[in-house]
Amino acid sequence: MSDEEVLKQTRHWLEKAVIGLNLCPFAKAVYVKNQVRLVVSHARHADDLLEELDRELDLLVATPAEQLETTLLIHPTLFDDFLDFNDFLEVAEGVVDEHGLEGIIQLASFHPQFQFEGTEVGDISNYTNRAPFAILHLLREESVEKSVAAFPQAEAIFEQNIATLEKLGVAGWKALGLSYWGQTPISLRCIAPRPPGEP
Repeated sequence: MSDEEVLKQTRHWLEKAVIGLNLCPFAKAVYVKNQVRLVVSHARHADDLLEELDRELDLLVATPAEQLETTLLIHPTLFDDFLDFNDFLEVAEGVVDEHGLEGIIQLASFHPQFQFEGTEVGDISNYTNRAPFAILHLLREESVEKSVAAFPQAEAIFEQNIATLEKLGVAGWKALGLSYWGQTPISLRCIAPRPPGEP
């Protein structure tokens, strides 16, 4: 798959799901200002991807937020298995710490088979974090805090997203031109926990 196709699918997901369904109320403002960097990785191994993460972290902290607010590091082929990707996230978090960026940059993640702990693989709630490809999302902690402070009842976003997706259903998701990813059952070892405060 070409980089152009990967970016096309990623932008479609951002525009139709993340922004279109308002799954992230903070995304539209930075997206329309072209402050979101989309990077397609060609890393052949996890170590290569960590090196790319190194470079993207350096670029993000060295660039004013007015020019670059956040980065999506996309890998279309390296992590077919969500559990492998979930394990990799622990190592990636370590890279952030090694850069001395704890409390400055935080990582979020998306994957075609993303599954919250305590859910079934086909639960529509998992689609809050499902995307066409494995994605590392680099966010500025300060910007996240400002957005949360400016958004009334920010802690309710996750619950609102679940309600939105349950109302939409799989048929509605498909109608947006979004693939119904991640139907392959996965082991129950170490699946992603729900956000803090969620049952």
